[in-house]
Amino acid sequence: MIPFNKPYMTGDELYYIKDAVARGKISGNGYYTEKCHSYFEEKMGFRNCLLTSSCTDALEMAAILIDIEPGDEVIMPSYTFVSTANAFVLRGAKIIFADSAAQNPNMDANGLEELITSKTKAIVVVHYAGIACDMDKIMRLADTHNLYVIEDAAQAIDSYYKDKPLGTIGHLAAFSFHETKNIISGEGGMLVINDERFDNRAEIIWEKGTNRSAFFRGEVDKYSWVDIGSSFLPSDVTAAFLYAQLENLEKIQARRKKLWNFYYKGLQNLKKEGFLELPDVPEYATVNGHLFYITCNSIQERTDLISFLKGYDIHSVFHYLSLHKSPFYVKENESLELVNCDTFSNTLLRLPLYYELDTESQNKIITLIDQFKKSR
Repeated sequence: MIPFNKPYMTGDELYYIKDAVARGKISGNGYYTEKCHSYFEEKMGFRNCLLTSSCTDALEMAAILIDIEPGDEVIMPSYTFVSTANAFVLRGAKIIFADSAAQNPNMDANGLEELITSKTKAIVVVHYAGIACDMDKIMRLADTHNLYVIEDAAQAIDSYYKDKPLGTIGHLAAFSFHETKNIISGEGGMLVINDERFDNRAEIIWEKGTNRSAFFRGEVDKYSWVDIGSSFLPSDVTAAFLYAQLENLEKIQARRKKLWNFYYKGLQNLKKEGFLELPDVPEYATVNGHLFYITCNSIQERTDLISFLKGYDIHSVFHYLSLHKSPFYVKENESLELVNCDTFSNTLLRLPLYYELDTESQNKIITLIDQFKKSR
């Protein structure tokens, strides 16, 4: 069996977890939480970070920080995971879905301005597959209309836009460390705060609406309930696991990029023959080896290819179903036509990609796709 994903362990996770337990503080915001924060801020250039229990939590914090209220409109891609929308729906926002670009699943920046109204409060960008959206265009648009920009960078660790790390460009950003991501902690995420206006309040929201962190630093003589919030911070056990991964970031990334490039080169002939399309990477973007996808010519062809590969014990998966066609959205909204988004929903196929995937397995996958093509 060649699985779609297999979590990679560096070997130090249990050592650091044991150390966290021995330190006697395994709740949130402990020794390893601070080490992770320092890593991201000092080595990756993130201005201010807060670990969370998930990327979903980080997005929910972002929605609170920008004061989303009922009636506010938030623009985001329809081709994304449901958490991107849920975080803002929970605060009462109306979601305005944008179409994907024709060449890749990221939102079409050229079509955003026509979606902006007097009620628009934010644009949420999703860097699908770790490939950057057109951030200069989006930030200019946001500045012109006085909008917040939030980067859903769940898939975008160690990926860049014109030499800027993704997650450092918008006002706020959210990352994921779910077991399917490049750097993992089982479940886990992080909020990145790029606008200093949010610094103090973000920490309060993170700590259940209290100023407890300031109290522990000796900045106030007691802590109390000062704002809304929730228990967004993860256990220090989770942070200890994550830190073992961060220490191996360069090695993990080098391997995943090598796997991505192997697929990209190995499938070129099938692309030239018009059987499939490969990921489009704009000149302003980089690849971080998070996932590798192909796009088929029809939903039926994709369904048949998934079944064909499964017959050889290879697990490939399609990805997002368009949120604008979900039962939850449709029951209260008029139907939308987002042609590019629907195309990716119907034809995009993700191939296995994980640290321990070997060349023999990749060659087998590429050969079988070619065999499938010849059998059509």
